Amino acid sequence: MLLTYATGFGLGGGLIIAIGAQNAFVLGQGLRRNHPVMVAFVCALCDAVLIAAGVAGLGTLIAAYPLLTKVAAWGGGLFLIWYGFGALRRLFETETLSEKAISKTGWKAVLGTTLAVTLLNPHVYLDTVVMLGGIGGQYPADERLGFALGAMSASFVWFFAIALGAAWLAPYVARPITWKIIDGVTCGVMWLVAYSLLAPEIRALIGN
Repeated sequence: MLLTYATGFGLGGGLIIAIGAQNAFVLGQGLRRNHPVMVAFVCALCDAVLIAAGVAGLGTLIAAYPLLTKVAAWGGGLFLIWYGFGALRRLFETETLSEKAISKTGWKAVLGTTLAVTLLNPHVYLDTVVMLGGIGGQYPADERLGFALGAMSASFVWFFAIALGAAWLAPYVARPITWKIIDGVTCGVMWLVAYSLLAPEIRALIGN
């Protein structure tokens, strides 16, 4: 069980740590000290639910219905383009870590955006439900729980580490130029992920 847990932790960590829209969002919220604990918990909880569903067999079901991934790709791509424009707009504003800047976004808005960044991104489903679920499903029934718990633990450790670590660093990166760099990187990551989602769909439409 311990070896299976460690395998799940290693594979889960390797997939989650990859730079993407979700990690960029969590890092940004942590640096802004804008509900970082809630953001980390929601991201990790969503991953845990999706990993459990994948190990239980949902990954096989999704693979059988490619229309689901197409819908998720268009929805996620368009949302990430919109979010990237928001980061681009902030490049032309003077942003610092003042109390006014920290408190301007309420927890409901942050929660909604966290869920959108997490659940509208097909990469999340590919990593958790399809890949981790497919690998975990190959283990004997009595070992799948250990694998799933290992992958879930990696998600919780990673998201809380970057959210709280960024919040701790926030006082040291309060200069406006730092925020322009952060927003520029966030915009680039969001648009790059959106391109990776939409480019195959657009090529398929043109080809048809």
